[in-house]
Amino acid sequence: MALLTSTRGGRSAGRFILSGPWFALCLLLLTAGHALAQSKEYQVKATFIFNFAQFIDWPPAAFSGTNAPFCIGILGDDPFGGYLDETVQGEQIGGHPLVIQRYRQVEEATNCQVLFISRSEARQLKKVFAGLKNQNVLTIGEVTGFCKAGGSVRFVTEQNKIHFRISPDAVKKASLTASSKLLRLAEIVPPGGD
Repeated sequence: MALLTSTRGGRSAGRFILSGPWFALCLLLLTAGHALAQSKEYQVKATFIFNFAQFIDWPPAAFSGTNAPFCIGILGDDPFGGYLDETVQGEQIGGHPLVIQRYRQVEEATNCQVLFISRSEARQLKKVFAGLKNQNVLTIGEVTGFCKAGGSVRFVTEQNKIHFRISPDAVKKASLTASSKLLRLAEIVPPGGD
């Protein structure tokens, strides 16, 4: 899909970066039910994560300094391969260079702004969210019960179609602000829902 391919220096970068109105259009198309090949699932999810970060506001206290990196973390097994790294390479959010970190334990994720919590951590969600309490972290997952346990954003894949749900309550508890543009494209999860 041409809308999803960026170019640099006249050649295709092979990355899936969306911005501005293209992001909204592509998210709308995806959430409207366009089928995705299984092999592209985490490539698309990597793009979603990058774009979610652009439509959330973090308080200044979420960063150790004005030049501190913007960290997207992965807790547990990494299902993205190199897709997430490729997606954010050379990018910035709010003047902060983007970096990807991988963690085995939630205690290691002290300086990240976005944390994708892998399926491998499904049995430990209560412990994970307890470890992130009072931190300015947008949590993203894909297991049933994720938002109910305290997660901010949950990917839902049904019949090879990716949708996402947002818990405004969880976003607010992390002292983050989600753009109304993002909320309009999401399925809103009520408090205690999933």
